[in-house]
Amino acid sequence: MSAKRIIIAIDGPAGAGKSTTARRVAEHLGYVYIDTGAMYRAVSLAALRRGCPMTDDDLGVVAGECDIRLEPTDGAQRVVLNGEDVSLAIRQADVTAVVSQVSAFSSVRKALVKRQREIGEAGGVVMDGRDIGSVVFPHAEVKVFLVAGVDERVRRRLLEAQARGEQITESEVRQQIVSRDEIDSSRQESPLIKASGAVEIDTTSCTIDEQVQRILDLVEAYQKTHSIVSAHLGI
Repeated sequence: MSAKRIIIAIDGPAGAGKSTTARRVAEHLGYVYIDTGAMYRAVSLAALRRGCPMTDDDLGVVAGECDIRLEPTDGAQRVVLNGEDVSLAIRQADVTAVVSQVSAFSSVRKALVKRQREIGEAGGVVMDGRDIGSVVFPHAEVKVFLVAGVDERVRRRLLEAQARGEQITESEVRQQIVSRDEIDSSRQESPLIKASGAVEIDTTSCTIDEQVQRILDLVEAYQKTHSIVSAHLGI
């Protein structure tokens, strides 16, 4: 028996609960949490600040020059772009409005996928996004696809925006989510899909604790099946 640290890939649309759930799973297992959405937001922020044209070549240059670091802090994650803490800036409305467009470009996805693979290749990571189980780590030992009803996703995102002090209406949030779903699912490069072998979990009526436990159960089942020792799960 060996103590192998596995890769847990969590995908799904905006507002399905990926980030909070993934962070909690990582904390429980003593794994590293990687919010890939924050990486795309950081590139989007850099592009907006530069006034960068929305072209594949120009955005590829921006993505290649961005030094993005994800640092755990007080149960959350700090996003550092070129030495600056941009954790709040990347969640603002201007970034939200363009992140799906920016992340659809091949050059941006290739640059960030390469970094994500470098971070997670040794295992011991919980990585969430929209193409983790399908593109970044199709061989991940545990793959999850989180979904939730549109109304519930709108409610969650509206609460998050209000907590940040943003002045935004429910109809505006709904439009953002519907638009992002369309862009993410229809883009040519790494579209949002349920990866082969992924377990779908509908979080519409689930608490965060329930979502976390469902994934921990999948991890435990994998470890038992493959005779992997885990001090955290007591196997």
